[in-house]
Amino acid sequence: MTHEFDQIADTYDRWYDTSEGRIIFHAELECLRSLYEKCPGRWLEVGTGTGRFSSMLGVAEGIDPSPRMLEIASGRGIRTYEGYAENLPFPVSSFDGVLMALALCFVSDSRKALEESRRVLRPCGCLLIWIIPADSPWGREYMEKATRGHPVYTQAHFLTADETVRLTRNAGFTLADAASTLFWKPGEMSQTEPQIKNGIVPEAGFLGLLFKKTASEHLNADNMRGR
Repeated sequence: MTHEFDQIADTYDRWYDTSEGRIIFHAELECLRSLYEKCPGRWLEVGTGTGRFSSMLGVAEGIDPSPRMLEIASGRGIRTYEGYAENLPFPVSSFDGVLMALALCFVSDSRKALEESRRVLRPCGCLLIWIIPADSPWGREYMEKATRGHPVYTQAHFLTADETVRLTRNAGFTLADAASTLFWKPGEMSQTEPQIKNGIVPEAGFLGLLFKKTASEHLNADNMRGR
């Protein structure tokens, strides 16, 4: 089956080879790497796209609904699966880590997607999410592009850091660590090596959020309290 992102897959992937794309990709990759390296084991990228991040981080497997994007990812050595975040075709406790690189804002049911990620994670597994915060300069820029019909961002529902943490906590995770980057404004170019700062920095255009799977008994207790 074809997917709406099939038509833009090649254009999307080539953007990372532009002068701006290379700088942004380097900053985002190093921010993610600082968190990813804390969780060794078997990883899956949910919403792997063309496999740019997976291939550089060492995530060997990825799932995405776009056949063309998966074709490109496969060319980068990723073992690919066609499917959706809300219905992962893997048994319980299959992975040590799940990466969602700007995928959460594109899923139709974010809670279901997070619950599925939790299901396929082993006890104490890691969920690494990166977002463009809706209330950051980059988030506002991309939402403005969406109003003008941008082929990618019109499909996105950007979240703030607080919204993301709350959603993920309610799905059975605990925030363990965070890192931030992109401290220049859209349209500007960083003239120095991209800065990576620990924690959630409000003005950052890119956040990496590392969560740990909560034990079932803790999750049930939180649900009973209505959290």
